[in-house]
Amino acid sequence: MEEIHEKFMKMAIDLSRTGMVQGKGGPFGCVIIKDGKVVGQGCNSVLDTNDPTAHAEVVAIRDACKNLGSFQLEGCYLYTSCEPCPMCLGAIYWARPERVFFANTKKDAAAIGFDDQFIYEELELPLNKRKIPFSQLSKKEANQVFKEWVLLDNKTLY
Repeated sequence: MEEIHEKFMKMAIDLSRTGMVQGKGGPFGCVIIKDGKVVGQGCNSVLDTNDPTAHAEVVAIRDACKNLGSFQLEGCYLYTSCEPCPMCLGAIYWARPERVFFANTKKDAAAIGFDDQFIYEELELPLNKRKIPFSQLSKKEANQVFKEWVLLDNKTLY
């Protein structure tokens, strides 16, 4: 079983190198496997797409969900060349794969200039102390839409 995990991790690492060499973005790659087959893959494409959310894991999750026709990755394994950043970690939890494997750590990423520690620190701060100011507006109107959601009969929970 270990050999199959290594095989898929090698695919993720190869994607990280390919994307980097092609100038798509940083050295990060990801593959998503279901029943022994690749259902999604991606490399960091931030520079290629001018999309700050185009991290390898997010690109691969979007690809897998499109290919599977589902917004959930039940029964899938995710292989990523680096421990996920906070954004990707959130996306992974929303997608609900069965298991995640990673190669490099977040400390390894920080050592080459991809340090996400400040995001973890920001999350712990009160809104008015964050580097990017957050202000609440129009709560009453927005909350009305939440109330309408609760009453919907045909909603899909996720």
